[in-house]
Amino acid sequence: MAASLRSAALLWRLGGFFLGGWGLSLLLLQMLLGSTLGRSQIDQMGPQVALNLRLSELALERFPPSTVSQLSGLQLGVGQPPRPRRRPWWQGQASDALLDRQASQLQLELCRRLPRCPVVVPTEGENRGVWIELASPLEPVWLYAAIRPQLGWPPDPQLVTLSLVSGSIMAGALFLLLEVQRPLRQLERALGRVGLETQPDRLSQRGAPEVRRLAGHFNAMLERLDNSERDRATMLAGIAHDLKSPLTRLRLRLSLGKGPVLDGSERAKAEADLDDLERITGQFLLFAGGGGSEQAVEVPLEELLAELAARYDGRPLELDLSPVQAWVQPIALGRAVANLIDNALSYGEPPVRLRLRALSRQGFKLEVWDQGQGIAEEQRSQALLPFQRLDQARGGHGHCGLGLSIAQRVARAHGGDVSLVAGEPSGFCVRFTGHSLSPRQAS
Repeated sequence: MAASLRSAALLWRLGGFFLGGWGLSLLLLQMLLGSTLGRSQIDQMGPQVALNLRLSELALERFPPSTVSQLSGLQLGVGQPPRPRRRPWWQGQASDALLDRQASQLQLELCRRLPRCPVVVPTEGENRGVWIELASPLEPVWLYAAIRPQLGWPPDPQLVTLSLVSGSIMAGALFLLLEVQRPLRQLERALGRVGLETQPDRLSQRGAPEVRRLAGHFNAMLERLDNSERDRATMLAGIAHDLKSPLTRLRLRLSLGKGPVLDGSERAKAEADLDDLERITGQFLLFAGGGGSEQAVEVPLEELLAELAARYDGRPLELDLSPVQAWVQPIALGRAVANLIDNALSYGEPPVRLRLRALSRQGFKLEVWDQGQGIAEEQRSQALLPFQRLDQARGGHGHCGLGLSIAQRVARAHGGDVSLVAGEPSGFCVRFTGHSLSPRQAS
């Protein structure tokens, strides 16, 4: 039922396109070719009007004008030449000028076909046309000849034929643009957003049947991706949540001194292992949570990062922050930067420097520098993948290979990305770029 209704609506729109195209084409052709058709009309009128003039003049030699008008069906006037009726000033004089030109053309045509040049007087009003003086022996007699207006009805048959052809072409082009090209462009933009932090909205199924089927397949794909993402997030969150309870119980036993007696070094190792496990579960929860639903707010980034850096008091962390005002997701951005700083402190060589700079078009650039050897160039793309640990390049504890992945997801949610850059002559940098979210995205 819904498919039949959509098909009927499509047919109605297609019919509207064709009717509108034909009407618009006819109007444009009348406006563009009106003068040419006016001259053609006068050329066609000339022989008939000349014949009517000769016949009327011959009839007037034996019958009065009223009898001649009744017998011939021609409109005759007696007396002084009719005064031309002009259009009101607010309607302009364009039509008067066109009628004057047509009257002059008709007069030239009659002068060429008759032994004399008759007087031709244009007149406007309900009956648009000209009065032509007849050769009458007694009193002045005038013959009326109607002239069709430039935009009159019914239109010229040649214009109707041309308008049908050109209007069909216009309607077909408009149909392809609105019902095929525009939905395909929307599908292209939506496909370009697939895989980012925020999934694109479902597409409305409209347009040609093939385009509707493509939109339906795209919506089905988004549904499958959403289900897969929910399953993955549920699985990761469940694993991390299940680990938290035994970790809490182990830490409580260590703090109370219950269970096997441990000396100082063994207790320190056990507590370090617990810290690593807690950090891993925290990373799992961050990666599973995503943060895509967080509301964006306008904050000074230099103050947000300075507050974040205060947690690392006593650690070799230097700040180089320029003032930047931007709409961001502060919690997600803070977690991403904290991951980058933790990686630099764990894997790199001190000092670690956090740098903030503004970019053009409301963009910003965050850089976390350390003085270590960094990651080999051929392994940098692998390092950005989830659950990838390059222990042969950098060693450490409590890391599960999600820090850079979380930072990259946050950067892409802000319209940027994460890149790994080797410094010159030494040092290694993780560069985080982003753009200010619009207030619409913040609401």
